[in-house]
Amino acid sequence: MIRFEQVSVTYEGTDAPSLRGVDLVVPEGELTLLVGPSGVGKSTLLGTVSGLVPHFTGGRLSGRVTVAGRDTRTHKPRELADVVGTVGQDPLAHFVTDVVEDELAYGMESLGLAPAVMRRRVEETLDLLGLNELRDRPIATLSGGQQQRVAIGSVLTPHPKVLVLDEPTSALDPAAAEEVLAVLQRLVHDLGTTVLMAEHRLERVVQYADRVLLLPAPGAAPVLGTPAGIMAVSPVHPPVVSLGRLAGWSPLPLSVRDARRRATPLRARLSPTPPPSPATPPPPADRPTPPNPPGRTPHPAPTRSTPPDAPQPTHPAPPAFEARGSGGGAPVSGAPGLLARLLRRNGPPAEAPGPGHGAGNATAPAEARNLTVRRGRTEVLHGIDLTVAPGEVIALMGRNGAGKSTLLSALVGTLAPASGSVTVGGRTPHRTPPPEMVRRVGLVPQEPRDLLYADTVAGECAAADSDAGAAPGTCRDLVTALLPDVADDTHPRDLSEGQRLALALALVLTGRPALLLLDEPTRGLDYAAKARLIEILRALAAQGHAIVLATHDVELAAELVDRVVILAGGEIVADGPTAEVVVSSPAFAPQVAKILAPGHWLTVAQVARALAADGSPARDPLDPAEAP
Repeated sequence: MIRFEQVSVTYEGTDAPSLRGVDLVVPEGELTLLVGPSGVGKSTLLGTVSGLVPHFTGGRLSGRVTVAGRDTRTHKPRELADVVGTVGQDPLAHFVTDVVEDELAYGMESLGLAPAVMRRRVEETLDLLGLNELRDRPIATLSGGQQQRVAIGSVLTPHPKVLVLDEPTSALDPAAAEEVLAVLQRLVHDLGTTVLMAEHRLERVVQYADRVLLLPAPGAAPVLGTPAGIMAVSPVHPPVVSLGRLAGWSPLPLSVRDARRRATPLRARLSPTPPPSPATPPPPADRPTPPNPPGRTPHPAPTRSTPPDAPQPTHPAPPAFEARGSGGGAPVSGAPGLLARLLRRNGPPAEAPGPGHGAGNATAPAEARNLTVRRGRTEVLHGIDLTVAPGEVIALMGRNGAGKSTLLSALVGTLAPASGSVTVGGRTPHRTPPPEMVRRVGLVPQEPRDLLYADTVAGECAAADSDAGAAPGTCRDLVTALLPDVADDTHPRDLSEGQRLALALALVLTGRPALLLLDEPTRGLDYAAKARLIEILRALAAQGHAIVLATHDVELAAELVDRVVILAGGEIVADGPTAEVVVSSPAFAPQVAKILAPGHWLTVAQVARALAADGSPARDPLDPAEAP
């Protein structure tokens, strides 16, 4: 169905090809998963199939790509629209109309399908993707995950023979992601649709793949093979594969179900109390325990003098409180250490002003009391009670549309409460001029490019220094710590998703905000980039910054956060220590927790330390593969 014949792509202004020597056939009627580290050319390869490369992006394509017999060099994207459906990383760039139902019908209308056929397919797609309740909603009012489902639905309705998907589940909650992947699997199995999909969250998708196409490094030859075979050699792999490698299981498991069948001996070897992790230096001051909303069980707030990866001193902690390492990710460079030195040099986070500057807890970076927020006539949040302590890392989780991004907007002041109160650094955000809030709170949005306006990295840094009243060069030093290889004259649009996130984070950190908010910070990041982000956020928390992140990434929550708050229907339905909340939830539990249940283990690194501490070999002696 898709044939690559010695395909290479070189963009203007670059010396080396972004893609080199691709010569393979993607089988018809199969789901092929495209994997590899960031920057190896995955999006470029997908673009050659849809015709966007080179007709839209420019550059020079050598070799030939044919889709259903059509040469993409001589057929422009509009001439391939009846054969190839494409969804890119940014759903907003995909939309043509303003309303959900109109967007689902637009592609079929462009192809001249009969109205009766269009109506039937729209209804089928609304049901398949759980969009029926949103059919009349303006697209601009939807959450990021809801927009992503609409984008996927809009390419399903024309029934293309080939689907090209770039990070299709990156903004979806776990349940919605499973629904979308089940739909794709049904299209492959029942209709013979060919799916070529790039995805960084391999823990979600690898078990659905028929084939895996690995781009191991920039310019390296691609490798096409079975999922188990490729995962055995891939530099990027999900936690279930990391755990399988650690235990020496062969063949490697690709799903939680497969791993659980092998894990009984491993569970027996793990002691109920894991060894303590290495101590970390104490912070300047301990943080108070945030008050709990009425009717909820009080929970201890871990302090930075008791790191999140060590047992709590007054209450014996479950294994989940042991160190949450990178879980098989690439080693982290010295950037977090340099970042910590820069933060110390620039002074501590902005302190909350005295009581005269606003109501609320003056020691807390943020506090919401009985908060209700409306968007138009819709009540998005209701009765929210939340206190964020200095140095605390909190994950807001919940299904798409639960109100996570709205809560972040209320904390940063872009949305005013309908009732209740919000205070940040002792100020009321929506009533305080932005220059006064920049040192109290900073938000990195779902799309980091929303913060990027200048033509160069240097221009962005100069504007950030000016806005924050910081010394010239402050932002540039932070960028150097986070992005050591990015030149001043680089245009932000030429950065990868991970690089844009790091640049946006540096711009926000220039103001030294006591409260840092991040909305879906791991979208578009591979495992190595996510490990670096985790180390950066740990360094910030150790310096006393409070961090609140809205995320669907359960593995990120397992690695990083002290506390998880789950939202549903605009209300808080769970609030407590990470281990207690995520392990008790099938939807939000990480892979290791599901595999090693009923224990409260969260990460592969935690298991590795426990096995090393008891002196036993990592390879499972009871593994049938080890039998003579």
